[in-house]
Amino acid sequence: MTPKDASGRIHVTRAATIPDRVRLARYRHAPELGPRVLFFSGGTGLRGVSRRIIEYTHHSSHIITPFDSGGSSAKLRKAFRMPAVGDLRNRLMALADQTVLGNPEIYQLFKFRFPDDADQESLVQWLDRMVRGRDPLVQAVPEPMRTLVRNHIGFFQDAMPERFDLRGAAIGNLVLAGGYLNQGRTLEPVLYLFSQLVEVRGTVRPVVDKDLHLVAELADGTIVPEQHRFTGKGGKSPTVPIERVFLSRSRRNPAPVHPPVPEAVDELIRTSDLICFPVGSYYSSVLATLLPEGVADAVAETEVPKVYVPNPGHDPEELGLSLVDKVDRLIDVLRQGAKRRTPTSKLLDFVLVDPRACTRKDVRAVRKRGVSVLETELVDPETRRIDPLAFVEALLSLA
Repeated sequence: MTPKDASGRIHVTRAATIPDRVRLARYRHAPELGPRVLFFSGGTGLRGVSRRIIEYTHHSSHIITPFDSGGSSAKLRKAFRMPAVGDLRNRLMALADQTVLGNPEIYQLFKFRFPDDADQESLVQWLDRMVRGRDPLVQAVPEPMRTLVRNHIGFFQDAMPERFDLRGAAIGNLVLAGGYLNQGRTLEPVLYLFSQLVEVRGTVRPVVDKDLHLVAELADGTIVPEQHRFTGKGGKSPTVPIERVFLSRSRRNPAPVHPPVPEAVDELIRTSDLICFPVGSYYSSVLATLLPEGVADAVAETEVPKVYVPNPGHDPEELGLSLVDKVDRLIDVLRQGAKRRTPTSKLLDFVLVDPRACTRKDVRAVRKRGVSVLETELVDPETRRIDPLAFVEALLSLA
């Protein structure tokens, strides 16, 4: 235990073992009493981790970016000028308790997409059958969830523009969009409702509930105003390194804006037991969640372990970045977002890495920044990707 600081708070330190089998056994025995781990991550990179973490804690929080500009979400955004809901849907389903009656059926319905090769007239009729409860996927969902799902698809159907392209539409996205439109164009009520319905073992929130765009500025000065054009998805990878990303209200005339973080998200950050900047698309999934005003201050003022877990493999967004570069940019984004001068010790404590996925030079450089590097096996040797169980057990050993 260290002495009190200027604010009168007492800081307690402990030795950590990774993995801490005693601590993990306690969490697994009573996940309803598990730690409040908060993830800044918007994409699908944490899907496997999310499915694993509910075995240890039902109190993880997931701050999601609603700025996706591709796929099914893009069509909804264009039609209704709303935030993207695809990543929110993915995380809700990953955290849902699949052992609860009705949840596997909801999961199957939410992940179902209309065929890309079907004609519009047949898809409109298909949607109508879902609203009427005559589609097998909807019929499989038990009451009262079935009625609620039908109502929300109906809200979307009533608002759907005549020329809305239903090809490839994810039904879960349509359900969330219908709830968003019916609830005064806000996501909080519909996210809460479906979290309760499918017993989501955690909390999922957008970092802002606004129709904004994530814009990238490349090292050569080029401005890329749509997220899907610089993430490497759909075959579009940047050939010039990304210099920075910012939020904008407009794609045609991108200018930086700094929307305030919602009070509910601020509260989740400040009441967490551990903050994690995890694997995932570096700029569009992780750094993008740190851009709203107030996020950096909430992170800096929360006295809990702050852990960065870098991608072990190739991420198109990380072109030209070494491990220490990624650490530096993470700290810079947080420091620039803070209202006052903030030391690194307030922003990042640990970098958790697999020693097979980094160089000794990088490890030494990160430690020179005053950030501890914790090395443990996190990568599945067959897939060369993060092993979700190893990730969860290493992270929760620090909580």
